[in-house]
Amino acid sequence: MKNFSGSVLFLDRSDINTDEIIPAKYLTEISKQALKPHLLEDLRLDEFNARSDIEGKRAIITRANFGCGSSREHAPWALEVNGIHLVIAESFARIFRQNMFNCGMMAIELPAETIDRIFTDFYGKETQVETNFEKNVFTLTADNHRLEVSFSMTDFDRVLVESGGWVEYADSRY
Repeated sequence: MKNFSGSVLFLDRSDINTDEIIPAKYLTEISKQALKPHLLEDLRLDEFNARSDIEGKRAIITRANFGCGSSREHAPWALEVNGIHLVIAESFARIFRQNMFNCGMMAIELPAETIDRIFTDFYGKETQVETNFEKNVFTLTADNHRLEVSFSMTDFDRVLVESGGWVEYADSRY
């Protein structure tokens, strides 16, 4: 199972699309490693620099409709090859969300009020997330501030995550 804990990258915008996650010009790449340097390079946000802000991050917290746009598995692959296995948002584009779980990664939806509270309390701070997979709880910490947040996922998504993704799940059962 992948690691779902570590430093958080905050992306304070809704509707971040798959072309911003990994630009279409890289879709001809045949290895995940070739995607690594291009993650979020076309994303335009104030105070965000893809070259310096992604390094060392293990999770993303963002707003609504993350992964909208073209349906492509390259977007989760670009996150995965950069060590980002967890995205927390208000909502996801349906195909992007399923592609995350198919890759053994987590795309967790939280209510808008919870996302707002997380941004209010943690945005702009060096924040860590600790994932307790068995108890379905995230613990966010920064400075002396700590917040526990419950999450849920379907039983099948949990099996995909535990297996390492759809291919590993199928290999172990068929």
